[in-house]
Amino acid sequence: MRVVRMMNSQTAQFIRTCIFSLLTLSASDFAIAEVKKVEAQKPKSYFAHSSYSAFANDMMQKHGFTEEHLSKTFGDAYRQQSIIDAMTRPAEKTKTWAEYRPIFVTPDQIKKGINFCKQHEATLQKAEKEFGVPAEIMISIIGVETRFGTFKGKYRVIDAISTLAFDYPPRSDFFFKQLEEYLLLARELKVETSSILGSYAGAIGYPQFIPSSYRNFAVDFDGNKHIDLVNSPIDAIGSVGNYFKEHGWQAGAPTVDRIAVDSKLREKVNTASNKGLELTLSQKDLTELGIIYNAKAEKFALFLFEGTKGPEYWLGYPNFYTITRYNHSQLYAMAVYQLAQNISEKIKQEKSCAI
Repeated sequence: MRVVRMMNSQTAQFIRTCIFSLLTLSASDFAIAEVKKVEAQKPKSYFAHSSYSAFANDMMQKHGFTEEHLSKTFGDAYRQQSIIDAMTRPAEKTKTWAEYRPIFVTPDQIKKGINFCKQHEATLQKAEKEFGVPAEIMISIIGVETRFGTFKGKYRVIDAISTLAFDYPPRSDFFFKQLEEYLLLARELKVETSSILGSYAGAIGYPQFIPSSYRNFAVDFDGNKHIDLVNSPIDAIGSVGNYFKEHGWQAGAPTVDRIAVDSKLREKVNTASNKGLELTLSQKDLTELGIIYNAKAEKFALFLFEGTKGPEYWLGYPNFYTITRYNHSQLYAMAVYQLAQNISEKIKQEKSCAI
């Protein structure tokens, strides 16, 4: 009987030991699994991307960047899914004119535009004289882009452009070029690549210049020997003026006119209206369509917009095309034009700003 009891005691101890070991092992396995789960959820940096090495080698050979600098930069650059989501549904491609216009052409925007004019009256006058671009157009661009500097973007530019270069195949070539331009820009400005915030497409500052535009068209308009589109509205105004001048703005020429279309010719005009942005119609084409116009131009674009009260027909001139060089969208260009017109008319009524 005593032997049996001893065996039972030993068996019970063995069982307790096994259970304890199993529990300990389970807890350890659970902890390891949780760590792996957390690690899997961490975003991977673009240093680990399969296309990183080729891009980095190119930057080292072409521009003299060091491996240490690039590995540090892209070790701290991460994919942002919300950026890819935004690229697939931009307002310019998903909304009608009736839906798009109220986003940008509002009483509040007009009021802010007038205040912006008052604050930067002398700068706007100087820019208009130097570049030949109406002050209200420069004001409007900054209003449409960033609501006069109040919203310049929430994404780190390095994340935005890296995401679109490495992980957005439809436009990867374009954004790899912008990524190259951004690294050069950061080096020229002597700033950390991670320090600049911008839009989901990597546009920067008051006027939302992409890196290539920043490097090619931004100007030091305040004369401090430093181009700063993030903090200097003066540099921003001058840079917008320079951008428009370099893209063919014609001083004193018309931009766009709303036209009446005979109901009998509406179907024909609808067919002739632009699907793209190019100036494709001649004077002869307009005559055949029964369109009456006053402005002198060689080429035109005919646009059909779905407004709140039905179709609207607009005749675009070279200056309208120039606005589309800033953002390749009919709706965008029309919003800029109409906001500019509203600001200008209000200023004239109130005599509130000398432009």
